[in-house]
Amino acid sequence: MFARFSFLAVAALLASGCANNSPVLGGKNISYGDSKAVELVTNEFGSTDLQMIAESMTRSLAQSGILQGRPVVQVYDVKNKTSEYIDTREITTSIKTQLMKSGTARFASDNNAMQSQVDQLKLQNQSGLYKKSSVAKTGNMIAAKYRLEGSISSIVKRSSDYKDVFYKFSLQLIDVESGLAEWMDEKEIRKTTER
Repeated sequence: MFARFSFLAVAALLASGCANNSPVLGGKNISYGDSKAVELVTNEFGSTDLQMIAESMTRSLAQSGILQGRPVVQVYDVKNKTSEYIDTREITTSIKTQLMKSGTARFASDNNAMQSQVDQLKLQNQSGLYKKSSVAKTGNMIAAKYRLEGSISSIVKRSSDYKDVFYKFSLQLIDVESGLAEWMDEKEIRKTTER
């Protein structure tokens, strides 16, 4: 009887601990929002723009049929040709993530991550710290079949009443061996603010 009571008491404590009774810290004017909601705080590049670009490009590339057989792709950071700061790595990461989730491509280490990959291989093979049977062998990295690269540019127009920003995002998939562009697409976004 005591064991049954103890089990019920523990179950009740666990259930009450799972309830979100945590206190809320912070200001009164802060709240969570829908991460997919359209963000129109300013006419600068924002989260909605990033999501629209990533979804549009991923869909276009996946539907092109060029990525049959899940080829290895090396992704280069998107070049920012605008006059504002845009974290283009986040655009690239979103596109890679969506392509990976769809199962259409595999990705080689990009330029920024390649040195980390080389350092790890050197550490495993030259330090003497690791069991030989578990060490990753050098010379076995898979080369990319395609290179994915792009750019974002903008045209800004102002008048006394309006500010108009036109963004153009271009992306292309290039066959590494032949140098031929196998796929290209663009996404355009216009944002206008009345002053």
